[in-house]
Amino acid sequence: MSPHPAPSAARAPLRVALAGIGVVGGGVVRLLEANRDLIARRAGRPIEIVAISARDRQKDRGINLSAYRWEDDMGALVAADDVDVVVEMVGGADGPALTLARQALGAGKALVTANKAMIAHHGLDLARIAEQADTPLKYEAAVAGGIPVIKAIREGASANQIARVYGILNGTCNYILTLMERDGANFADALAAAQAEGFAEADPSFDVDGIDAAHKLSILAALCFGARLDIDAVAAAGIRNVIAADIREAEALGHRVRLIGMAERDDGANGGGLYQNVQPCLVPADHPLAYVPGALNAVVAEGNFVGRLFFEGAGAGAGPTASAIVADIIDIARDEYGPAFAMPVDALDEAPAADAGARVGKHYIRLIVEDRIGVLAEITAAMRDAGVSIESFIQRGDEEGGGVVIALVTHEAPARAIDAALAPLRASAHLVGEPMHMPILAL
Repeated sequence: MSPHPAPSAARAPLRVALAGIGVVGGGVVRLLEANRDLIARRAGRPIEIVAISARDRQKDRGINLSAYRWEDDMGALVAADDVDVVVEMVGGADGPALTLARQALGAGKALVTANKAMIAHHGLDLARIAEQADTPLKYEAAVAGGIPVIKAIREGASANQIARVYGILNGTCNYILTLMERDGANFADALAAAQAEGFAEADPSFDVDGIDAAHKLSILAALCFGARLDIDAVAAAGIRNVIAADIREAEALGHRVRLIGMAERDDGANGGGLYQNVQPCLVPADHPLAYVPGALNAVVAEGNFVGRLFFEGAGAGAGPTASAIVADIIDIARDEYGPAFAMPVDALDEAPAADAGARVGKHYIRLIVEDRIGVLAEITAAMRDAGVSIESFIQRGDEEGGGVVIALVTHEAPARAIDAALAPLRASAHLVGEPMHMPILAL
């Protein structure tokens, strides 16, 4: 899309404006200052911050910003003649961030963003504007923080047909599940500890309900499958209903509980389409994802020629996110860019949502029931009537929430059969609380 760069000696500095100077914005400033000479050598030209904009000029951010021009109006960054690249770190799917992004690209200025919600909801629109203006739209930091998974899939694996992409896409959930494993804590206590240690927000809904992971998964799916972004097609469930007994039973079965985002092309036998789902899963202990601890992220992509690719690293934080943002800026300085989603927007497929109910696999089901005669028969009858065969049935006498914990593992069955089995159990007067259903990840 761009001409071959001139020799570095003849190249003018790349002039960057930053919108939003929070934790990540401060990290970008620190990184560009600390590694200035190294970055210039790798980029083939100096990279200079020329202007910044944020809501509060007086806020103490722990860094000296006096060397940079301050703009109270973000729109001034777009209008400025001395700005080549706008870095959006405002956040939010809509509002000022989206307005700034559209204005910057429309004005022919390169845009770098860490805003996964904006890309998931408006990425196609922004990519089309970028194509029309022949200017870069870069968003490495929007998925998995400092892990260069976007670049690896868009460039390194571009010759491959990707069979599926999946992984641990939210560090907050992984941190909570790790605490539950390590300490035997329940979800509420693990969440409170994560909040106290700064790994979870005061309102954790965006993370623990799977929304953040869904945004990231939709972006990965578009890249891997050449499909149009469709955030509404991603089914998302979080980890609020995972209890300590689920962690214990998973371990006894040789598995660990992880929140997994997965996208996969249907093979056509069930009508075709694209499957996109975020939910807790049982991961076999010998799978690499089972050993991803704490707030780390990990992504697995399976290509038809390259095989399994595994990426692991810090998924958030000032340093990792700033590293991804500056890497995008360096690419722009080198004139290394192409279509935002690896191919022009008009070449992306309209991929219908696959029939999730037709997916076949093993499943873990946990129920909390009243301790009375006939309950086990009720459970087995519901499974039988739905055509679900039980591989193992576990009742240890553990009490939880006023009932007894029962866990079972099914033989392979379609997901809709599991739903059919759980429907009458949800209506049972002997059931305490909501059943927990987790697919078992196949190797």
